[in-house]
Amino acid sequence: MKLVDILEPGRVIHRLQATARDEVLRELVHRGFVQRECNTELGIADEDRVVRVLLERERMHSTGIKDGLAIPHGKIERLDGVLACLGVSEGGVEFGAPDGKKSQIFVALLAPENGAGLHLKALARTSRIFSDATVTPRLLAAPSGDELFSILAAEDARYG
Repeated sequence: MKLVDILEPGRVIHRLQATARDEVLRELVHRGFVQRECNTELGIADEDRVVRVLLERERMHSTGIKDGLAIPHGKIERLDGVLACLGVSEGGVEFGAPDGKKSQIFVALLAPENGAGLHLKALARTSRIFSDATVTPRLLAAPSGDELFSILAAEDARYG
């Protein structure tokens, strides 16, 4: 599974406004999924329910990874496929990462409730792309959402 197959340029948020974890999740869902009409295409009808799913996952264990990356994710019923949304926070948000750093890059993933394999493939692909330590600084320096998408697309292509 390629990241560009589940992330489109319209679901890239160049500068998140949120300053707290719950706000980040709500903004990613609203601006990245609901406003982009994913709700009608793929079954994301209840914004609050999607936010709750992501918050429940965060309460189990933080999805803050390290080096400024967080990958909030959850499973949604009636979703036909995996969806991704990318958001960048200039100042960073405390997200419970094990290295104690604030998260600045957020890749939100939504997968079908019965799609464990797809969910894991999306997580693995995202983690692989961000295993290159140069990716996060380049994304943070990107001047636009289009440039963010281009950087991720180029990185995604490196892995076939």
